[in-house]
Amino acid sequence: MGGLSIWHWMVVLLVVLMLFGSGKVSGLMGDFAKGIKSFKKNMADDEPDVSMEASAEKAAGSIAPPAATVAAKQPQHQG
Repeated sequence: MGGLSIWHWMVVLLVVLMLFGSGKVSGLMGDFAKGIKSFKKNMADDEPDVSMEASAEKAAGSIAPPAATVAAKQPQHQG
């Protein structure tokens, strides 16, 4: 028992081709490839937006300083 040999995979492939036909399997793989390409394109499109926002923020200056900076600048009252 154990792993599947190349002959097992060949039989599985043959059964799949007989059940679905080569046209449907080819179409399915084509749709899968289009989905991957679309995903990669959308991921690449998202990255420039983030860098553009960061560069615009640097150019305009920070609107509000971080809370830790504000707290550090305020005098502390004792007693």
